[in-house]
Amino acid sequence: MSPSNTQLPPRNRGGESKQPKGLQKKKKKKKSAFKSFLKFLLVVIIVAVLGVAGYVGWVALKVDKTILDTGNDNPVAPEASAKVKPITMILLGTDYRPKTGTHLTDVMMIAAFNPDTKSATVVSIPRDTRIELDGKVSKANAYYPYFLGKEKKSGVSALDEMKTMFSKYLDVPIDYATVINFQGFSDVVDALGGVNVNISMDMCYKDNADGTDINLTKGPAELKGEDALGYVRYRKSSSGCKPRTKESDDFSRNMRQSEVLHSLIDQMQTLSGVAKLGKVIDAVDENMEIDMEQIQLKNVISTYWNISKDNVKFMPVTGNWKSPYVYIDNDELDQAKQALKDEIAGKSVNLKDQNASNLIP
Repeated sequence: MSPSNTQLPPRNRGGESKQPKGLQKKKKKKKSAFKSFLKFLLVVIIVAVLGVAGYVGWVALKVDKTILDTGNDNPVAPEASAKVKPITMILLGTDYRPKTGTHLTDVMMIAAFNPDTKSATVVSIPRDTRIELDGKVSKANAYYPYFLGKEKKSGVSALDEMKTMFSKYLDVPIDYATVINFQGFSDVVDALGGVNVNISMDMCYKDNADGTDINLTKGPAELKGEDALGYVRYRKSSSGCKPRTKESDDFSRNMRQSEVLHSLIDQMQTLSGVAKLGKVIDAVDENMEIDMEQIQLKNVISTYWNISKDNVKFMPVTGNWKSPYVYIDNDELDQAKQALKDEIAGKSVNLKDQNASNLIP
């Protein structure tokens, strides 16, 4: 019975209470114990709230520190803020690791973000795509190290060169560029405790020169950093593998990249993922280069932090392999161009109802 019930008879109606005194004391103790429990519960709630508030504040400091170390301090006009204006970015994943020292871009994605629809479209380009630039023909993944080698002489940054080249290639303006190396990718996965994937086939590749050791078995798996890196990189088996495993083309790699990115989004948006955000920020800070303004990076984080994976549309562009290049399917390329333009224009909504083949479950 509730202690606030006002229908209880008064204690002294018509004289002395008929209840034994001992019973009265017992009831009083129960009431006191209940109040104590409420006080205890209130203290726990307050401590929990303060703890969360403190943690959020700590994360904000971490983000601020990372941004100060990563972005530039140029101003951003209010109308150009990512909070109100769609932005585009080229995302490059290089094979750089201390053991190799190389900068080939094995991952190339162009992303458009829209703040009104809280959605994004990501187009991935095969690393072996044949691209001709100023009379020079090369694989797409070779241009970033080529531009790096020219930076001092040309005075133009490799990131600016990549933005210019892919803006022409995809017929959309590219605002920003970011590069993250393989070590950073591996560290981010480890910071989140691994990613869940469904491995489509056995994969084995060993290379003593750079320490690569891919040994994955077909089926559902939770992969840690190095194994997740091997999963998205795997191309073919090596002589050190017995038995040898099937080869994988650029298009399958792009699908695996999308699968892992979706899994990372899932991980980040769990309670445990939020608790690991500090480690993720540290992993990114040490292994990423970005040409975005510091304040704009804050705008992006605050606007798209809780983006739903259902509102992230991946479009891997495919084509025909004819050694040593991939010749892109023009119809798919045109669809990718249009998808990026639609995202910028705010037309990319209700992504769940679109072609399911473009989404990784």
